[in-house]
Amino acid sequence: MYKFSPSLMCMDISSFKEQVTLLNSYANFYHVDIMDGHFVKNITLSPFFIKELKKLATLPIDAHLMVENPEDFLDETIDAGADFISLHVETINGKAFRLIEQIRKRGKKFGVVLNPETPLEAALPYLHYADMLTIMTVDPGFAGQSFIAEMIDKIKQAKLWKKTNNYHYMITIDGSCNRKTYKKLADAGAEVFIVGSSGLFNLDSSLETAWRKMMDEFNREVGSCGGDAFASQ
Repeated sequence: MYKFSPSLMCMDISSFKEQVTLLNSYANFYHVDIMDGHFVKNITLSPFFIKELKKLATLPIDAHLMVENPEDFLDETIDAGADFISLHVETINGKAFRLIEQIRKRGKKFGVVLNPETPLEAALPYLHYADMLTIMTVDPGFAGQSFIAEMIDKIKQAKLWKKTNNYHYMITIDGSCNRKTYKKLADAGAEVFIVGSSGLFNLDSSLETAWRKMMDEFNREVGSCGGDAFASQ
């Protein structure tokens, strides 16, 4: 069964409570981008946002740390209530195993994220620890970018490695998940779709209607996602 993770940097913050309450019934995860303005040239959400989200959320929260020094954000993000801590390969060389141990000791799940230019091999030393493998299919930092078609081969490789090595990570796609890309992503091996402006939030002013439109589009392109399209995990 495919899973869906709304990217909350794209939500209508003025309707925060109403949108989270609605998504609790429909989605599988929440995706929260934390950016520091250094690793990417943008500043979005924060551990404080996760703390407020946790008061309403009934779904696991995936904190995507797009930050230069993830160790500076780790404890605060965990304390705020994140369930998955997803770290960029590009930021953890030389400290990856220490950070993974810190995450696991706190009872949280470890996610690893790859920029489009970063080969899957860069995560190989610790891929067996990963609960989630997120492949960026756009350059990191901004919503609404065009899909990078070259990432299809990386997704296929991630699927093959998972099967061959009995890895347990969920293959998650971040960037331009929408009706134009659903089929090619699913065929390549995608399991979790992070849906943002083009895939969900801009489809309709009503989030409930937007979700239904998204699922109709997905089912037209991919086929039934397995069971009730509007039920959570």
